[in-house]
Amino acid sequence: MNAYEFTLSLRIRHPSVDPAEITHALAIEPQHTWKAGEPRRGPADETLAGVYRESYWMGRLTEGPQLSSDSVTVEGAFLETLVQLRRVEPFLAIIREGGGEAEFHVSLYARESFRLELASSLLSVLGRLGVAVAFDVYAQPHDPA
Repeated sequence: MNAYEFTLSLRIRHPSVDPAEITHALAIEPQHTWKAGEPRRGPADETLAGVYRESYWMGRLTEGPQLSSDSVTVEGAFLETLVQLRRVEPFLAIIREGGGEAEFHVSLYARESFRLELASSLLSVLGRLGVAVAFDVYAQPHDPA
């Protein structure tokens, strides 16, 4: 198997939930949050025009980019995280019922072709939890050095 790097995050969007409730329920510290109705903020924490239309919460599930190997793969990281998320299934249902959505966000970085195989059992659990999956794939130019 060709090596690749990846990051894995969980994103939650909701019309009105307080991001602090998400942090409390998931017991994961977020990297980015905002609450519906709050003034919009820029990258330097400057105030922008308007307010946020929805609440947003994003928590990184990997410390940083992970190099794939026999012991660390996207599939394995999914399974590990799903074990944690199954304990908060009722909370995720409340998010969905309130018009929100949860999504695994996977960024993949590779120099060569590789294959991901998401087993039907994994997809089944994702479906029961109502968690979508989004992949961003980035081709890295080969560095002969």
